[in-house]
Amino acid sequence: MTRAIGLRPLLASLMIVICAMPASAQDTSGVNADIYKGRPYSPYADRAFPSEVFFGDTHVHTGLSPDAGGSGTTLMPRDAYRFARGEQVVSNSGQPVKLARPYDFFMITDHSDAMGAITDIIKGTPNIMADPDGRRYHEDFNAGGKQAEEAMFRLINEFSQGEITDAINYQPGNPNYRRVWDDIIAAAEEYNDPGRFTTFIAFEWTSLVKGNNLHRNVIFRDGPERAMRVEPYTTTPPIGSRNPRDLWKWMQAYEDKTGGSVLAIPHNGNLSNGMMFALQDDFDEGAAYDAEYAKQRQKWERLYEATQYKGDGETHPLLSPEDEFADYETWDFGNLDVSEAKTKDMLPAEYARSGLQRGLLLEEKLGMNPFKFGMVGSTDTHTALSTIDEDNFFSKFSSYEPNPHRATHEGKKNEELGIEGFRGWKYNAAGTVGVWATANTRGAIFDAMKRRETYATTGPRMRVRLFGGFDFDEKDAARRDLAVLGYTKGVPMGSDLTGTPDGKAPSFLVYALRDPIGGNLDRIQIIKGWIDADGKPQEKVYDVVWSGDRKPSTDGKVPPVGDTVDLSIPSWTNTIGAPELGTVWTDPDFNPNVRAFYYARVIEIPTPRWTAYDAAKFDLKLPDEIVLKGQERAYTAPIWYSPKG
Repeated sequence: MTRAIGLRPLLASLMIVICAMPASAQDTSGVNADIYKGRPYSPYADRAFPSEVFFGDTHVHTGLSPDAGGSGTTLMPRDAYRFARGEQVVSNSGQPVKLARPYDFFMITDHSDAMGAITDIIKGTPNIMADPDGRRYHEDFNAGGKQAEEAMFRLINEFSQGEITDAINYQPGNPNYRRVWDDIIAAAEEYNDPGRFTTFIAFEWTSLVKGNNLHRNVIFRDGPERAMRVEPYTTTPPIGSRNPRDLWKWMQAYEDKTGGSVLAIPHNGNLSNGMMFALQDDFDEGAAYDAEYAKQRQKWERLYEATQYKGDGETHPLLSPEDEFADYETWDFGNLDVSEAKTKDMLPAEYARSGLQRGLLLEEKLGMNPFKFGMVGSTDTHTALSTIDEDNFFSKFSSYEPNPHRATHEGKKNEELGIEGFRGWKYNAAGTVGVWATANTRGAIFDAMKRRETYATTGPRMRVRLFGGFDFDEKDAARRDLAVLGYTKGVPMGSDLTGTPDGKAPSFLVYALRDPIGGNLDRIQIIKGWIDADGKPQEKVYDVVWSGDRKPSTDGKVPPVGDTVDLSIPSWTNTIGAPELGTVWTDPDFNPNVRAFYYARVIEIPTPRWTAYDAAKFDLKLPDEIVLKGQERAYTAPIWYSPKG
């Protein structure tokens, strides 16, 4: 039975954002009294579970990254931190900019290879000017405009293909590299304010295999006393490697050496051309994975960045043809440097949902699931400005900061291969990550990410919780202390369910509260994935709770919620949808002998896209192909079911 939580006064809605406060009037019938046995009268005393969600960005580039600084980004880590904590700054294009709300936590992830070299290239330091390529890049970048943009793309291509010269590819051991890394650490320490604004030391391991994206953001739990004992791992031999196995060895060596902790978050499988969730080891001539690979990947890569500026990575319409919400902010033209076109057979190894399915398939062969990850969203901004609100979008590169031509601005393409690439409007104002943690500190947030108690959103700060178990009943969704019920009777997102007591099917307690300044909610869905008896991946999308009095059609699908967007302003009204939704849903197609995963997807009502705000602001008549509105969403980490034994 599906059940929508009814409308309550706005004040009450704001007060229950932690999903755990009891209301003064509530139906307590049918609730297990043992839940409170041995607990103090105060429901907030002696809590051992996370009762607050914190929002952050785990993927931000400043002018220290070659492709950012080379394309005109002058803002540096301290500028990015000031902006993220809520201060107004002047953008790279000279415009005042400020966030609607500060972030709770934040990290700078400048590229590992050539870290900081771009500042020397632009300055024309003696070591750069002595190299012919360095001199040429110095001249091109200082020329600005189209010449600088083309130089930036050329630099990306040369690095992608392993053709960049040593003189401009700064590596560990180079004193200039060390200087930049030390300053990145110092900036993180200066702005770390536990409890209010938490910063992390981090970098992006920039692995590219002939242009195929295998990037990972590497995040330290630790402060400078440990992080300063190493330098980032790069991808350039002989010091570095493009093979993720070698990154994991470096991470293990770091923990062994310092006693610290570190995680890696992959992103943009949609630009990997079939490598991100491959079923074979592409670094070992296509050999089969071994159990050690599965063990190491599961240990170090607990999360996956499922949505960001370069497209949404949950699923693809060709992979999920029965999913009417699958074609959302889709990027599928080729790899990162457009040196190879996309083919249909690459897609299953590129998206989160199919990656989770492939993890189940490999678990049957290896005894462990290498693709067992939770979801995060982040920006991958290269302007140092993490802007995810559609009416405040400063885009990926400085040349795409607000101006009348950015939506139609031509990006990377490959005429020889017939790859049109993209135009500026394809950039997506996404995303952020919600982390359920016990405190806004490095340790608490890192530990929550490690246990995968996270969810991705395409920007809005919805409050979303998902619990799975075998003892939830439909009345649980009506209670205000969902967290107490969830942790007492089940497990949270990112966890495992094993076996079926008394032949029961698993049930899921799911709840979402809209962003206070965002759109109402259309529906909550549960996405289930499994491997059938023939060894083929299967999926099903269930509408489990929705707004209004809509009735599912004969195929089980709930009709569209409607559309209140006024593109002339642009704006929308929350006269449709619901401010909060919740239910308990039990899998009607459960097979206790089959491994499966379940995650929640929360869909908002339609709202204007950043392109609509540009059209109104600059009085533009944009081409018909440009999308002007969409339905923002959130993806929780899955809960995995496995049979006993």
